[in-house]
Amino acid sequence: MAITSMTGFARREGVADTWKWVWEARSVNGKGLDVRYRLPSAFDTPDSELKRKAQALLSRGNVSISLHVDHDRPAEGSLTINRDWLQSLHQEAVRLSGGAAVDVAGLLAVRGVVEVADQQPDESELAQRDKAILADHAGLLTDLVKAREEEGARLQAIIASLIDEIEAQVAEAATAEAARPEQRAIRLRATLQELLAMDPPVTEERLAQELALQATRGDIREELDRLSAHVAQARDLLVAGEPVGRRLDFLSQEFNREANTLCSKSGDVTLTRVGMAMKATIDRLREQVQNVE
Repeated sequence: MAITSMTGFARREGVADTWKWVWEARSVNGKGLDVRYRLPSAFDTPDSELKRKAQALLSRGNVSISLHVDHDRPAEGSLTINRDWLQSLHQEAVRLSGGAAVDVAGLLAVRGVVEVADQQPDESELAQRDKAILADHAGLLTDLVKAREEEGARLQAIIASLIDEIEAQVAEAATAEAARPEQRAIRLRATLQELLAMDPPVTEERLAQELALQATRGDIREELDRLSAHVAQARDLLVAGEPVGRRLDFLSQEFNREANTLCSKSGDVTLTRVGMAMKATIDRLREQVQNVE
């Protein structure tokens, strides 16, 4: 089963009688789950109810969901005439014109003379509208989850290839390590000669400690074993079928820690080159897992 990305987009458009609406959802990566709604005043359903539906389907990500509602045509209404205002305008117009005839049609065009009383939709119409909008909200969340899953499938392929690359680099480091025994022996003999030449002579206990320390400093087998274990764990997480973003992020940090130790212990140009290449791959891995749910 593929992992899921925190990145996704979904859009739903709907129409019911004289109403039309557009739902849009955008999701990006985040440390936790943060769902925010932007709803018009014409829509009565509280965002807390909608958030619960989103939180039931998503576990991580910053999610922004908006709804835009419009009337497809102007509402019909009745006309009323402000007769007092019209009479005052008529009297003033007659006075200014010196008793000549006054164009009443022109007076009716004056603002405030004719008023339109909007006819508000009844409750049953609004209830049907909101029911249809809520149905599209459920579809929007389904589409968003699908978009995140599709992006997750692409992301999984990238992460899997990076894990394969790290595994190959671990194998290359193991090969380079296997070719180093003679170099390590030379360094140990040089260290031994330095210690034996010290005046006053070092104790046998101090000699054993120094030689053990030198041997441990150059031995990267433990780091290679842990890196191999991390590779196996990363592959298991990719097919876990549940949100694994946080665990993959932690694992990428562990990869980086072992690669740093490997570089510090290398003492060899070939091994250092492999270690640096591994660190670059791990950095790319860390960038990708930031988007995993």
